[in-house]
Amino acid sequence: MKKQELIHLHGLLAEVCNHYEQMAECDVEHTEYTELGVRPTSIHKSKTDHKAAVFALADGITEEMERETEPAVSAAAD
Repeated sequence: MKKQELIHLHGLLAEVCNHYEQMAECDVEHTEYTELGVRPTSIHKSKTDHKAAVFALADGITEEMERETEPAVSAAAD
């Protein structure tokens, strides 16, 4: 993936995160993402930096979604 495409993906994922926080009325854990100091607008940062930020942001979103998910109901009868 080219750097420009990765930056675009980073921006889209940041928008997904913002939208999810508003819809689910929760706060996604951003600690790892924040520590990286890379934003979608940080075009001077390296491709590797943006890749790490994308993974950190995606991990934060999926972890929050997993916390919200209710446990599955057993299909077995009593």
